[in-house]
Order: sequence, then structure tokens, then C-alpha cells
Amino acid sequence: MNKLKMHSPDLTQANIDKLAQLFPNCVSESMDANGKVKRSIDFDQLRQELSTSIVEGPQERYQLNWPGKREALLTANAPIAKTLRPSRQESVDFDATQNLFIEGDNLEALKLLQETYLNKVKMIYIDPPYNTGSDLVYDDEFKTDTSEYFSKVEPTRRRRQSPSGEY
Repeated sequence: MNKLKMHSPDLTQANIDKLAQLFPNCVSESMDANGKVKRSIDFDQLRQELSTSIVEGPQERYQLNWPGKREALLTANAPIAKTLRPSRQESVDFDATQNLFIEGDNLEALKLLQETYLNKVKMIYIDPPYNTGSDLVYDDEFKTDTSEYFSKVEPTRRRRQSPSGEY
């Protein structure tokens, strides 16, 4: 019987190992919080290795940024110690179907699928839990009454009018 790994892969360490093979002089060693030596990437050196000119600072480029992006990248690459468990009683024709229904945290479920179901998944549908009482907060209530609407709109309309009173 094959033993199951009880945690997802450490993607950060795997990426560091890949970069170390390609750019060994960009790998440095540092101490973690427990005093153990860990390998890390010297990003300034890596930028220089990948450039045909001297790199002195951040280069302008198109990018998508938001508060918490760095933390999100760390979370996405961090290993988890969870497993998928089938629910036969809630499934329809569990032994014959080729479909899976997974209920849980999207990121954790995708991490667990990554290794076991690599190149076996045809489609993933993720339904975000908007306003279901869970911890996700999203204000999608945009109703307003007529008087409140016009109290906000009228000052703007007056500012845009021309001297003749027309828009």
C-alpha cells in the first residue's frame, strides 16, 4: 500500500531549489527564527543575472498590486498539513463517477489537488461564498431610495450646468 503524504509540497523551497540549479551564485544562506541555516535567494543578484544592463532599482513595468499581496504569495506557497476525505453518503454514484465535489477553503483544496490530480482535472469551478455568513465580507447591497439618490446627484448636476442652465 502506498503511503500518503500528510502535507502539501513546500513550493517556496522547491522554487528556491530550481533557482539554485540555474543561478547558484544567487543563493545565500541565512538563519531562521530557530537558528537553523536556511537557503534563500538574493533577489538583487538574480535581477542582475537576468539583465543585460546594470540594475540599480525597481524597473517600471505593468503589474497588479494590492495591499497584502506579499503575504498572499507567502500563504499560497506555504505547505499545509491537510487531506481530502470523500463523503460517500453525500455523493451520487461515488464508485462509478469521475467527478469530485470538494467543499472547503479554495486555496487549501487547490493545494491538495495539485499533486494528486496533476494533469487529471478537466475543469475547476470555484464558487466564492459571498454573504453566506462566513468570514468573507463583501458589501453588495447598493439599494437607495429616490430622495437619497437625488440628494447626492443634484449638487453634482448644478456644478456641471453651463451659464445658460443646460448641460
